[in-house]
Parts: sequence; C-alpha cells; structure tokens
Amino acid sequence: MFELFTCRYQGFEPAMGVPVRITLSPPWWTLPYVLDHQVRELAPSRSYFGSARTEFETAYRAQLDERGVEALAARFQQIAVTGGDLRLVLLCFEDLTKPGEWCHRRMFASWWQEKTGAQVRELGPVGPAYEQGVLL
Repeated sequence: MFELFTCRYQGFEPAMGVPVRITLSPPWWTLPYVLDHQVRELAPSRSYFGSARTEFETAYRAQLDERGVEALAARFQQIAVTGGDLRLVLLCFEDLTKPGEWCHRRMFASWWQEKTGAQVRELGPVGPAYEQGVLL
C-alpha cells in the first residue's frame, strides 16, 4: 500500500520517494530530479485559483469530494507500482516557511486524513517552528 507525503518542488530529494506533480503548470526551472508523474485531479482549478483562502479551500475540497478517495487511491497505487516505490511525494510551489503562506498540498493532506485516517506528512519546513517529517 502506498504512503503519501507532501513537499515543495525545491525541497524534494529523490531519496524521499516518487515525486508527483499536483500543480496546473510544471516548474519553469530545471529540476535536479525526474518528474515523470502527475495527478491533475489534485491541481486546483483555474476557476478559483486566485480566490481568498476560505473560498479557495471550499472549492478545492468540493473538487476533491467530486474525485473521491477510491479514484485517487487507485491513481496513487498505479503511480507507486510504475514508480517502483510506495512513498509518493505530492509536490507544489509554496514555501510554507513564509508567514501566512498556505497551499493546496496541505489542504489535500487534511482532506485525505479526514476521509481515510491516514496522515500525510510534510517533508520539510512548514513554518518558523516546524516539525520536519522523516522517512525512518
């Protein structure tokens, strides 16, 4: 069974697992790792992308509810098999060490835990006083 983590593109290292893009656009810079996998269903819709956090989260959670846990789990399992690693790291751009910064990867993590009971840890800093996830 796969295990999910989140991180930003700049913080990911191949030893963490399989990198998975969950953004509308790929990074515009050259990554030091191969990004073969994408779950477009987790990318926010352009229709609410620039909305305030509360509106964004409401729309994003509705999008996730529409996709459903079963369909997403099947997609994650497919990537784990293809990627040859059960650890999937869902990637986006936001730097959560910046005060007031938020992102859809952590919204997804909360939604997933509510629906499945499985925790999705952030691999990297998430604020001035943070707990960094480890893979041991």
